[in-house]
Amino acid sequence: MKIDIISAVPELLDSPFQHSIMKRAAEKSLFEVVVHDLRKYGIGKHNKIDDYQYGGGAGMVMCIEPILKCISEISAGQEIDEIIYMTPDGEEYSQKMANHLSMKKHMIIICGHYKGIDERLREHVVTKEISIGSYVLSGGELAAAVVVDSIGRLLPGVLNDETSALFDSYQDDMLAPPVYTRPADYNGWKVPDILLSGNDGKIEEWREDRAYERTKERRPNLLKPKDE
Repeated sequence: MKIDIISAVPELLDSPFQHSIMKRAAEKSLFEVVVHDLRKYGIGKHNKIDDYQYGGGAGMVMCIEPILKCISEISAGQEIDEIIYMTPDGEEYSQKMANHLSMKKHMIIICGHYKGIDERLREHVVTKEISIGSYVLSGGELAAAVVVDSIGRLLPGVLNDETSALFDSYQDDMLAPPVYTRPADYNGWKVPDILLSGNDGKIEEWREDRAYERTKERRPNLLKPKDE
């Protein structure tokens, strides 16, 4: 999979993909993330990428031309599955969406900045709009990093234990059960006996029960009507 990210502040994305799981995925050629500096496609000698709003109002708007030039260069001879725009008023991101996007081959993510991008790009170019929550960030870079990380860890071969992602919270519309590690007793805080029993069937049943209880308590909206 390849993801191209278009950013007005590419430096914000230097760290997220240079460490841990994302770095290993890139080294294994399982996952490629390329960050493009939008100012290289800017207008005029000052590489302008934004301008005042028509109709007045506070805040600048990202221009059409630089973004289209960047997309054109990225997509030359390439098939692009999605052109995603990170925006607070987009569709709320979810594990289900991450699973869906992980099946794509090549995507472009546009990071909004200032007051966002010219609406005509959203109408004619963008194929999917995503929000990671009902709040506003200074730009779409951090949101893009969240999306890329959540997709990348789902790709075969990225995680050391490929079954790990199958038991994450929100897979199958359930939160993950509690987890424990050594020591079994720390200052009187004990690991549940069932997890030390060696009975795989009972352990799996316990985990399913705890996952259901946690979901019902913390995210009851995830449960199907028949489960409530």
